[in-house]
Amino acid sequence: MLDATTRSGGTATASPRAAATEFAVAVTAATPVPLTLTARCVRVLLSPWSRLSLLLVLLAAAGASVLLFQPQRLLAHGWPPHLGGAAAAVVFAVAYGLCTVAFVPRPLLNLAAGALFGSSFGLAAALAGTVLGAGVAFGLGRVLGQDALRPLLRGRLLKTADGQLSRHGFRSMLAARLFPGLPFWAANYCAAVSRMGWPAFLLATALGSIPNTAAYVVAGARAATPTSPAFLIAMACIAVPALVGAVVAWRKRHHLRGHGRPSV
Repeated sequence: MLDATTRSGGTATASPRAAATEFAVAVTAATPVPLTLTARCVRVLLSPWSRLSLLLVLLAAAGASVLLFQPQRLLAHGWPPHLGGAAAAVVFAVAYGLCTVAFVPRPLLNLAAGALFGSSFGLAAALAGTVLGAGVAFGLGRVLGQDALRPLLRGRLLKTADGQLSRHGFRSMLAARLFPGLPFWAANYCAAVSRMGWPAFLLATALGSIPNTAAYVVAGARAATPTSPAFLIAMACIAVPALVGAVVAWRKRHHLRGHGRPSV
């Protein structure tokens, strides 16, 4: 009788049982569902700091492998005799790329490319290995390290470098490759932490690495005749960019110091 009177008056009143059901559904929806052990493990493994730890482990393992296998012996013992021609150059390019990820100095690898394959094939193999190694390092840094390291870019110099690489990626990377000074691996991982795109990074690496790589390859190919014009020109092409890079770095140091002073 009460329910009928209420409905006839135009006001709908829910029964106690319906109200209790709605309250239980609301509480269940608001209560977070506890994660299973597998879900928790996956979340921890995919966290930014776990991925950064994996990157550091991989880099440490790569450095240890260089100390163990000593790829610099390639210069003294030469390439495996059963490989020759284009196949040897392709295998060398792949090994070159992996060695650069493992922190083997590129000048050593470029000299080896020239000594083993001559100027033309040696330059092609060295450039292919350079782009391959840079791409692998960039990918590792972008996937495993960017999310953890970007929140740490708080200092003035770090913010300036990150902004330069993010807004002017191609130009900045091209300058870093043309004028040696910043280590190859450091440029790769700095670019990976920034917002630079893949095409700009790879293209700038390929174009900017040509002069320095060619100079070392020619020097390696003509190392048996150190008084030849080709060898002397190659050595000059190595020394001049290094000197120019040192001068530019010195001037940039004063420029950054001036920007770092507090304004009065």
